[in-house]
Amino acid sequence: MKRMNKIRMGLIGCGGMGSKGHAEGLLALSDRLEVTAVCDIDQDRARAASERLGAAFTAIDYRDLLDRVDAVLIALPHDLHFEVGLACLEAGKHVLMEKPLCNTEEQCLRLIEEAERRRLVLMSAYPVRFWPIVRKMKELIDAKTYGDVFHLSIWTEQFTRFPSGHWTESAERLGGGQLFSHGCHYIDLMLWLLGRPVKGFHLGTNFGTPWMEKEGTSDLAIEFESGAVGYHFGTWGARGTRLGYSIHAHCTEGMLEYNRAEGKLYLHSNIAAEQADLDTTSRTRILMEDNAAGKKTQYETEHFIDCIRTGKRPVTDGASSLQGLRVIWRLYEAERSGTIADLRGLAIEEGVYG
Repeated sequence: MKRMNKIRMGLIGCGGMGSKGHAEGLLALSDRLEVTAVCDIDQDRARAASERLGAAFTAIDYRDLLDRVDAVLIALPHDLHFEVGLACLEAGKHVLMEKPLCNTEEQCLRLIEEAERRRLVLMSAYPVRFWPIVRKMKELIDAKTYGDVFHLSIWTEQFTRFPSGHWTESAERLGGGQLFSHGCHYIDLMLWLLGRPVKGFHLGTNFGTPWMEKEGTSDLAIEFESGAVGYHFGTWGARGTRLGYSIHAHCTEGMLEYNRAEGKLYLHSNIAAEQADLDTTSRTRILMEDNAAGKKTQYETEHFIDCIRTGKRPVTDGASSLQGLRVIWRLYEAERSGTIADLRGLAIEEGVYG
Protein backbone atom coordinates (compact mmCIF):
# COMPACT_ATOMS: atom_id res chain seq x y z
CA MET A 1 0.00 0.00 0.00
CA LYS A 2 1.27 3.45 -0.84
CA ARG A 3 2.23 5.34 2.30
CA MET A 4 0.24 8.50 2.83
CA ASN A 5 -0.42 11.04 5.53
CA LYS A 6 -3.81 9.62 6.34
CA ILE A 7 -5.27 6.14 6.00
CA ARG A 8 -8.31 6.12 3.75
CA MET A 9 -11.00 4.32 5.75
CA GLY A 10 -14.24 2.85 4.48
CA LEU A 11 -17.20 2.13 6.74
CA ILE A 12 -19.31 -0.85 5.69
CA GLY A 13 -22.53 -0.92 7.68
CA CYS A 14 -24.00 2.32 9.01
CA GLY A 15 -26.43 0.91 11.56
CA GLY A 16 -26.09 1.04 15.33
CA MET A 17 -22.41 0.17 15.80
CA GLY A 18 -21.34 1.73 12.52
CA SER A 19 -22.99 5.11 12.93
CA LYS A 20 -23.17 5.37 16.71
CA GLY A 21 -20.60 3.05 18.26
CA HIS A 22 -17.72 3.96 15.93
CA ALA A 23 -18.51 7.43 14.62
CA GLU A 24 -17.03 9.36 17.54
CA GLY A 25 -13.91 7.21 17.49
CA LEU A 26 -13.37 7.76 13.79
CA LEU A 27 -13.87 11.51 14.13
CA ALA A 28 -11.44 11.62 17.07
CA LEU A 29 -8.71 10.27 14.77
CA SER A 30 -9.24 12.72 11.92
CA ASP A 31 -5.55 13.64 12.02
CA ARG A 32 -4.61 10.03 11.21
CA LEU A 33 -7.40 8.73 9.02
CA GLU A 34 -10.00 10.01 6.59
CA VAL A 35 -13.33 8.28 6.11
CA THR A 36 -13.49 8.46 2.34
CA ALA A 37 -16.46 6.14 1.72
CA VAL A 38 -19.42 4.60 3.54
CA CYS A 39 -21.80 1.83 2.55
CA ASP A 40 -25.21 0.63 3.69
CA ILE A 41 -28.17 -1.01 1.93
CA ASP A 42 -30.32 1.70 3.53
CA GLN A 43 -29.54 4.81 1.49
CA ASP A 44 -30.82 7.18 4.18
CA ARG A 45 -28.55 5.60 6.79
CA ALA A 46 -25.59 5.73 4.44
CA ARG A 47 -26.27 9.38 3.60
CA ALA A 48 -26.55 10.33 7.28
CA ALA A 49 -23.28 8.55 8.11
CA SER A 50 -21.58 10.18 5.14
CA GLU A 51 -22.61 13.64 6.29
CA ARG A 52 -21.53 13.01 9.86
CA LEU A 53 -18.15 11.51 8.94
CA GLY A 54 -17.41 13.76 5.98
CA ALA A 55 -17.17 10.91 3.47
CA ALA A 56 -17.17 11.96 -0.16
CA PHE A 57 -18.54 8.67 -1.50
CA THR A 58 -21.67 6.74 -0.56
CA ALA A 59 -22.58 3.26 -1.79
CA ILE A 60 -25.21 0.59 -1.28
CA ASP A 61 -22.86 -2.19 -2.50
CA TYR A 62 -19.63 -2.54 -0.53
CA ARG A 63 -17.71 -3.61 -3.64
CA ASP A 64 -18.20 -0.14 -5.10
CA LEU A 65 -16.07 1.54 -2.42
CA LEU A 66 -13.05 -0.79 -2.45
CA ASP A 67 -11.05 1.29 -4.93
CA ARG A 68 -11.44 4.36 -2.72
CA VAL A 69 -10.06 2.97 0.57
CA ASP A 70 -6.95 1.45 2.14
CA ALA A 71 -8.81 -0.18 5.02
CA VAL A 72 -12.36 -0.97 6.05
CA LEU A 73 -14.35 -1.12 9.26
CA ILE A 74 -17.03 -3.80 8.86
CA ALA A 75 -20.05 -3.32 11.13
CA LEU A 76 -22.59 -5.71 9.64
CA PRO A 77 -24.80 -8.52 10.95
CA HIS A 78 -22.57 -11.39 12.03
CA ASP A 79 -23.60 -13.78 9.27
CA LEU A 80 -22.26 -11.31 6.68
CA HIS A 81 -18.80 -10.93 8.23
CA PHE A 82 -17.20 -13.76 6.28
CA GLU A 83 -18.39 -12.88 2.78
CA VAL A 84 -17.62 -9.19 3.08
CA GLY A 85 -14.41 -9.65 5.07
CA LEU A 86 -12.99 -12.12 2.56
CA ALA A 87 -13.86 -9.88 -0.41
CA CYS A 88 -12.12 -6.93 1.25
CA LEU A 89 -9.00 -8.94 2.03
CA GLU A 90 -8.90 -10.32 -1.50
CA ALA A 91 -9.05 -6.71 -2.72
CA GLY A 92 -5.96 -5.94 -0.63
CA LYS A 93 -7.70 -3.99 2.13
CA HIS A 94 -6.90 -4.10 5.84
CA VAL A 95 -9.91 -5.18 7.89
CA LEU A 96 -11.17 -4.05 11.29
CA MET A 97 -14.04 -6.43 11.94
CA GLU A 98 -16.77 -5.77 14.45
CA LYS A 99 -16.97 -8.67 16.88
CA PRO A 100 -17.31 -11.58 16.62
CA LEU A 101 -14.87 -12.30 13.80
CA CYS A 102 -17.15 -14.86 12.09
CA ASN A 103 -19.88 -17.32 13.03
CA THR A 104 -17.89 -20.52 12.39
CA GLU A 105 -14.35 -21.73 12.94
CA GLU A 106 -13.91 -22.53 9.25
CA GLN A 107 -14.83 -18.96 8.30
CA CYS A 108 -12.46 -17.50 10.89
CA LEU A 109 -9.59 -19.67 9.69
CA ARG A 110 -10.20 -18.68 6.07
CA LEU A 111 -10.02 -14.97 6.91
CA ILE A 112 -6.90 -15.49 9.05
CA GLU A 113 -5.17 -17.42 6.27
CA GLU A 114 -6.08 -14.82 3.63
CA ALA A 115 -4.83 -11.94 5.78
CA GLU A 116 -1.57 -13.77 6.52
CA ARG A 117 -1.05 -14.68 2.86
CA ARG A 118 -1.50 -11.08 1.74
CA ARG A 119 0.28 -9.57 4.79
CA LEU A 120 -2.77 -7.50 5.69
CA VAL A 121 -4.00 -6.43 9.10
CA LEU A 122 -7.04 -8.38 10.31
CA MET A 123 -8.26 -7.19 13.69
CA SER A 124 -11.36 -7.82 15.78
CA ALA A 125 -13.03 -4.78 17.30
CA TYR A 126 -12.78 -5.50 21.02
CA PRO A 127 -12.64 -1.94 22.41
CA VAL A 128 -12.67 -2.89 26.11
CA ARG A 129 -9.07 -4.11 25.95
CA PHE A 130 -7.97 -0.64 24.88
CA TRP A 131 -9.83 1.51 27.40
CA PRO A 132 -7.30 3.40 29.56
CA ILE A 133 -8.64 2.13 32.88
CA VAL A 134 -8.74 -1.49 31.69
CA ARG A 135 -5.17 -1.18 30.44
CA LYS A 136 -4.22 0.20 33.84
CA MET A 137 -5.84 -2.83 35.47
CA LYS A 138 -3.79 -5.08 33.20
CA GLU A 139 -0.61 -3.22 34.16
CA LEU A 140 -1.34 -3.56 37.89
CA ILE A 141 -2.29 -7.24 37.59
CA ASP A 142 0.80 -8.14 35.55
CA ALA A 143 3.07 -6.25 37.98
CA LYS A 144 1.37 -7.96 40.95
CA THR A 145 1.13 -4.52 42.53
CA TYR A 146 -1.53 -5.83 44.90
CA GLY A 147 -0.45 -9.45 44.87
CA ASP A 148 -1.73 -12.30 42.72
CA VAL A 149 -5.14 -12.10 41.12
CA PHE A 150 -7.27 -15.07 42.13
CA HIS A 151 -10.73 -14.06 40.93
CA LEU A 152 -11.98 -11.80 38.15
CA SER A 153 -15.68 -10.91 37.96
CA ILE A 154 -17.29 -9.07 35.06
CA TRP A 155 -20.90 -7.86 35.09
CA THR A 156 -22.74 -6.42 32.10
CA GLU A 157 -26.38 -5.73 32.95
CA GLN A 158 -28.33 -4.00 30.19
CA PHE A 159 -31.66 -4.00 28.40
CA THR A 160 -31.15 -4.85 24.73
CA ARG A 161 -34.22 -5.36 22.59
CA PHE A 162 -34.50 -4.46 18.93
CA PRO A 163 -37.73 -4.18 16.91
CA SER A 164 -39.51 -7.46 16.24
CA GLY A 165 -37.93 -9.38 13.38
CA HIS A 166 -34.48 -7.81 13.87
CA TRP A 167 -31.59 -10.06 12.84
CA THR A 168 -30.26 -10.27 16.41
CA GLU A 169 -33.23 -12.44 17.40
CA SER A 170 -32.01 -15.20 15.09
CA ALA A 171 -29.49 -17.63 16.57
CA GLU A 172 -28.27 -18.50 13.07
CA ARG A 173 -27.60 -14.90 12.11
CA LEU A 174 -26.26 -13.90 15.51
CA GLY A 175 -24.08 -17.01 15.75
CA GLY A 176 -25.63 -18.04 19.07
CA GLY A 177 -27.06 -15.93 21.85
CA GLN A 178 -26.02 -13.12 24.15
CA LEU A 179 -22.84 -14.97 25.15
CA PHE A 180 -21.56 -15.27 21.58
CA SER A 181 -22.61 -11.78 20.50
CA HIS A 182 -21.69 -9.79 23.59
CA GLY A 183 -19.93 -12.11 26.00
CA CYS A 184 -17.13 -12.58 23.47
CA HIS A 185 -15.81 -9.20 24.66
CA TYR A 186 -15.36 -10.53 28.17
CA ILE A 187 -14.02 -13.95 27.25
CA ASP A 188 -11.38 -12.01 25.33
CA LEU A 189 -10.74 -9.87 28.40
CA MET A 190 -10.41 -12.88 30.70
CA LEU A 191 -7.90 -14.57 28.41
CA TRP A 192 -5.88 -11.34 28.23
CA LEU A 193 -5.87 -10.76 31.99
CA LEU A 194 -5.71 -14.32 33.34
CA GLY A 195 -3.88 -16.41 30.73
CA ARG A 196 -4.55 -19.95 29.59
CA PRO A 197 -7.96 -21.46 30.39
CA VAL A 198 -8.32 -25.00 31.71
CA LYS A 199 -12.01 -25.74 32.18
CA GLY A 200 -15.34 -23.99 32.59
CA PHE A 201 -19.11 -24.03 32.39
CA HIS A 202 -21.93 -21.89 31.02
CA LEU A 203 -25.59 -21.62 31.94
CA GLY A 204 -27.82 -19.56 29.68
CA THR A 205 -31.53 -18.84 29.40
CA ASN A 206 -33.94 -16.79 27.33
CA PHE A 207 -36.32 -16.60 30.28
CA GLY A 208 -36.75 -12.85 30.72
CA THR A 209 -35.69 -12.25 27.11
CA PRO A 210 -38.29 -14.21 25.11
CA TRP A 211 -37.46 -12.24 21.97
CA MET A 212 -34.12 -14.10 21.84
CA GLU A 213 -34.02 -17.47 20.08
CA LYS A 214 -31.07 -18.50 22.26
CA GLU A 215 -29.87 -17.16 25.60
CA GLY A 216 -30.37 -13.53 26.51
CA THR A 217 -28.79 -14.09 29.91
CA SER A 218 -25.54 -15.90 30.70
CA ASP A 219 -23.56 -17.05 33.71
CA LEU A 220 -20.16 -18.63 33.18
CA ALA A 221 -17.05 -19.49 35.13
CA ILE A 222 -13.61 -20.44 33.83
CA GLU A 223 -10.62 -21.85 35.72
CA PHE A 224 -7.17 -20.81 34.48
CA GLU A 225 -3.76 -22.48 34.70
CA SER A 226 -2.72 -20.12 37.50
CA GLY A 227 -5.62 -21.35 39.62
CA ALA A 228 -7.51 -18.09 39.18
CA VAL A 229 -11.20 -18.17 38.31
CA GLY A 230 -12.96 -15.80 35.93
CA TYR A 231 -16.71 -15.19 36.18
CA HIS A 232 -19.04 -13.32 33.85
CA PHE A 233 -22.69 -12.45 34.23
CA GLY A 234 -24.29 -10.81 31.23
CA THR A 235 -27.90 -10.07 30.43
CA TRP A 236 -29.88 -8.24 27.79
CA GLY A 237 -32.96 -8.44 29.99
CA ALA A 238 -32.14 -6.11 32.89
CA ARG A 239 -35.07 -3.89 33.87
CA GLY A 240 -32.94 -2.18 36.46
CA THR A 241 -29.32 -2.40 37.59
CA ARG A 242 -26.93 -1.62 40.40
CA LEU A 243 -23.73 -3.09 39.02
CA GLY A 244 -24.40 -2.01 35.43
CA TYR A 245 -20.98 -2.48 33.90
CA SER A 246 -18.35 -3.47 36.45
CA ILE A 247 -15.08 -5.39 36.61
CA HIS A 248 -13.71 -6.68 39.92
CA ALA A 249 -10.24 -8.23 40.27
CA HIS A 250 -9.67 -9.82 43.67
CA CYS A 251 -5.93 -9.96 44.41
CA THR A 252 -4.12 -11.27 47.46
CA GLU A 253 -3.41 -7.72 48.70
CA GLY A 254 -6.51 -5.83 47.60
CA MET A 255 -9.42 -5.68 45.17
CA LEU A 256 -9.47 -3.59 41.99
CA GLU A 257 -12.87 -2.30 40.87
CA TYR A 258 -13.66 -0.61 37.58
CA ASN A 259 -17.00 1.15 37.89
CA ARG A 260 -17.88 2.06 34.29
CA ALA A 261 -20.81 4.29 35.25
CA GLU A 262 -18.59 6.43 37.48
CA GLY A 263 -15.56 6.20 35.20
CA LYS A 264 -13.33 5.29 38.14
CA LEU A 265 -10.81 2.62 39.06
CA TYR A 266 -10.91 1.88 42.77
CA LEU A 267 -8.61 0.01 45.10
CA HIS A 268 -10.32 -1.63 48.07
CA SER A 269 -7.87 -2.91 50.68
CA ASN A 270 -7.18 -3.56 54.37
CA ILE A 271 -10.45 -5.39 54.84
CA ALA A 272 -11.55 -6.01 58.41
CA ALA A 273 -11.11 -9.63 59.47
CA GLU A 274 -14.50 -11.31 59.69
CA GLN A 275 -15.36 -12.10 63.30
CA ALA A 276 -18.85 -13.60 62.89
CA ASP A 277 -20.23 -10.06 62.77
CA LEU A 278 -20.35 -9.62 58.96
CA ASP A 279 -18.16 -6.52 59.19
CA THR A 280 -16.38 -6.41 55.84
CA THR A 281 -15.20 -2.79 56.03
CA SER A 282 -12.21 -1.95 53.84
CA ARG A 283 -10.32 1.15 52.77
CA THR A 284 -11.13 2.63 49.38
CA ARG A 285 -9.15 4.99 47.20
CA ILE A 286 -9.39 6.10 43.58
CA LEU A 287 -6.45 5.03 41.40
CA MET A 288 -7.62 6.51 38.08
CA GLU A 289 -10.51 8.34 36.46
CA ASP A 290 -11.78 8.35 32.88
CA ASN A 291 -15.20 9.91 32.47
CA ALA A 292 -15.34 9.79 28.67
CA ALA A 293 -18.76 8.61 27.52
CA GLY A 294 -19.63 6.12 24.81
CA LYS A 295 -17.77 3.02 23.65
CA LYS A 296 -14.44 4.86 23.30
CA THR A 297 -13.60 3.04 20.09
CA GLN A 298 -10.88 5.54 19.14
CA TYR A 299 -8.32 3.56 21.15
CA GLU A 300 -8.84 0.30 19.26
CA THR A 301 -9.02 2.13 15.92
CA GLU A 302 -5.79 3.94 16.73
CA HIS A 303 -4.15 0.56 17.38
CA PHE A 304 -5.49 -0.69 14.04
CA ILE A 305 -3.97 2.31 12.25
CA ASP A 306 -0.64 1.83 14.06
CA CYS A 307 -0.55 -1.81 12.94
CA ILE A 308 -1.15 -0.80 9.33
CA ARG A 309 1.65 1.77 9.55
CA THR A 310 4.21 -0.42 11.33
CA GLY A 311 3.33 -3.96 10.29
CA LYS A 312 2.77 -4.98 13.91
CA ARG A 313 0.32 -7.75 14.70
CA PRO A 314 -2.83 -6.48 16.46
CA VAL A 315 -3.31 -7.64 20.02
CA THR A 316 -6.83 -8.67 19.01
CA ASP A 317 -5.76 -10.36 15.79
CA GLY A 318 -7.56 -13.21 14.10
CA ALA A 319 -5.76 -15.92 16.05
CA SER A 320 -6.54 -14.50 19.50
CA SER A 321 -10.11 -13.80 18.42
CA LEU A 322 -10.55 -17.40 17.28
CA GLN A 323 -9.29 -18.71 20.61
CA GLY A 324 -11.95 -16.71 22.44
CA LEU A 325 -14.68 -17.98 20.12
CA ARG A 326 -13.44 -21.55 20.51
CA VAL A 327 -13.87 -21.13 24.26
CA ILE A 328 -17.48 -20.08 23.73
CA TRP A 329 -18.20 -22.97 21.36
CA ARG A 330 -16.74 -25.44 23.89
CA LEU A 331 -18.86 -23.89 26.65
CA TYR A 332 -21.97 -24.23 24.48
CA GLU A 333 -21.15 -27.89 23.71
CA ALA A 334 -20.59 -28.73 27.37
CA GLU A 335 -23.82 -26.98 28.37
CA ARG A 336 -25.78 -29.11 25.90
CA SER A 337 -24.24 -32.31 27.25
CA GLY A 338 -24.36 -31.29 30.91
CA THR A 339 -20.59 -31.55 31.37
CA ILE A 340 -17.62 -29.34 32.25
CA ALA A 341 -15.88 -27.91 29.18
CA ASP A 342 -12.23 -28.78 28.54
CA LEU A 343 -10.72 -25.45 27.44
CA ARG A 344 -7.11 -26.50 27.00
CA GLY A 345 -5.22 -26.27 23.71
CA LEU A 346 -7.55 -23.87 21.91
CA ALA A 347 -4.99 -21.24 20.93
CA ILE A 348 -3.35 -21.10 17.51
CA GLU A 349 0.31 -21.57 18.30
CA GLU A 350 2.56 -18.64 17.51
CA GLY A 351 4.31 -18.98 14.18
CA VAL A 352 1.76 -21.28 12.55
CA TYR A 353 0.84 -18.61 10.02
CA GLY A 354 4.06 -16.74 9.64
